[in-house]
Amino acid sequence: MKHLLTLNRFFVKYKWHLILGIVFVTASNYFAILIPKQIQKALDLVQVKILEYKNLAVADQDGFYSNLGNILIHFALIITGLAIVKGLMMFFMRQTIIVMSRYIEFDLRNEIIEHIQLLDQTYMRGHQTGDIMARVTEDVSKVREYLGPGLLYGINLVTLFAMTIYAMLKVDVTLTIYTLIPLPILSVSIYYVSKLINKKSLLIKQQLSTLNSRAQETYSGIRVVKSYVKEEPFSDHFSDECEEYKIRSLSLARVEAYFQPLMALLISMSTLLVVFVGGYQYYNHSLTAGNIAEFILYVNMLTWPVTSIGWIASIVQQAEASQSRINHLLLEKPGIISTNKEVYELQGDIEFKNVSFVYANTGIKALDNLSFKIRKGERIAIMGRTASGKSTIAELMVRMFDATEGAVLIDDINIRDHNMSNLRDKVGYVPQDVFLFSDTIANNIKFGRPESSMKEVISYAEYASVRKDIESLPQGFDTTVGERGVTLSGGQKQRVSIARALIKNPDIVLLDDALSAVDTTTEQRILSYLEQELSGKTAIIITHRAGNQLNFDRILVIDNGRLAEEGTHDELLLNAGFYAQVNEQQQLQQSET
Repeated sequence: MKHLLTLNRFFVKYKWHLILGIVFVTASNYFAILIPKQIQKALDLVQVKILEYKNLAVADQDGFYSNLGNILIHFALIITGLAIVKGLMMFFMRQTIIVMSRYIEFDLRNEIIEHIQLLDQTYMRGHQTGDIMARVTEDVSKVREYLGPGLLYGINLVTLFAMTIYAMLKVDVTLTIYTLIPLPILSVSIYYVSKLINKKSLLIKQQLSTLNSRAQETYSGIRVVKSYVKEEPFSDHFSDECEEYKIRSLSLARVEAYFQPLMALLISMSTLLVVFVGGYQYYNHSLTAGNIAEFILYVNMLTWPVTSIGWIASIVQQAEASQSRINHLLLEKPGIISTNKEVYELQGDIEFKNVSFVYANTGIKALDNLSFKIRKGERIAIMGRTASGKSTIAELMVRMFDATEGAVLIDDINIRDHNMSNLRDKVGYVPQDVFLFSDTIANNIKFGRPESSMKEVISYAEYASVRKDIESLPQGFDTTVGERGVTLSGGQKQRVSIARALIKNPDIVLLDDALSAVDTTTEQRILSYLEQELSGKTAIIITHRAGNQLNFDRILVIDNGRLAEEGTHDELLLNAGFYAQVNEQQQLQQSET
């Protein structure tokens, strides 16, 4: 249970729930233990009265029945009262321990989500979404079962066991010893079966993560699956993974299925021993019939706690497997940490000084000793072949990654020394992989600045040249887009993302190939806004297109992670390099159309 020990901090936080829960469980069992004693007294009294009855005269028999009835009613009322108090204590113990488990579940989920948001892109790219989601949902639920029912019945088992055995010893030590003979066998069985359950539970968790990842990947890429007519192969593959999950689950179920009958057998042996040994002692007049009945009730009271040992062990072992996966996630340290908490404006000066970058997951060297400067207010275009390192430059500017070598400077300050949250807040970044939330278009734009008015949302949609598209929709700005914005076209998603970035009124605008899905006329309108309305602010546009629509101050051409060319549109045409080739191809395409 070494991984479950990390949850002790929550027990400290909710100590009063736990302490009161233990008190209520103990009280509930205390009143439960009193019931068999009252039944023993009643049975022995009835036996005594029966013997007295035989010696009574016929005239006194009517009074005997009345007296005996009053005595039995008296015992019945006592037993009923004890049962009511016991039930009340059971209600309160659930209101403390089960409620505590829900509070801890809430805290644990939030802690995991907050930690995931702190992790950098290296971790995210190295782990599947379905696996992470399984830890947030399924694993946390298994841990909650341990914190709630598992802990509750575990405490109940310990307290009831201690009280019951104490009560049994007070009645007769010999009979108690015979009754408890099966328990060592039970303990050894639990030890070995629990280890087996733990191992099988971990395998099930791993397979469940695989299932979640496959399902999430299929749903996200359903359009590609359908367009390639691959529904059947994907279904077959998912079916194979389900089959593996079923095999592992059935393997665990078989272990648990053997376990429960074993518990019942051992409890039945205890009952038989009570009847056999108790009957012998009754014959020798060392025990009464009420004592035997009392003992049988005690054994029956132990039946559920003892048989629940297997169930509790299963819950604990599954929770241990789940918590180990959660701890593994929580122990992941974010590679990017910001210690600066100051809030300030950015001037917009950017410098890459001998920057090299290697992706940790793949070992690919995206940038190689790259150096360039961008001055405040400049309009810069970054061009290059596919996989030349353009997007990596953008990600380093907003510190999604840290440079492997060299330094990225913003306003002559190393980006590592900036307040990361402030930096990202001041940069209007539109990544190449456009993402929209499954919400209204208005709320997606407001995501850039939640306090924005509807008038501002409409204005920035106009700046991004997407207002007419939105207003043509049945619900306009209140239209809910599908997952990742699937109901919108690629160009519409890009322009909504641009509006979301611009509404921040950023100090630096960074568009990573964010105009690739729009036509040249729309592109011209957006670039005109950037030129007129954002004058004095640094604008960096990563693009595959050659041209001078924005009157770029400079164009940086990147090749194999290095700066291959640098200059204005006209200067690069004279160089007759990569930029000139792209421009020539564009001119030919335009003339053909």
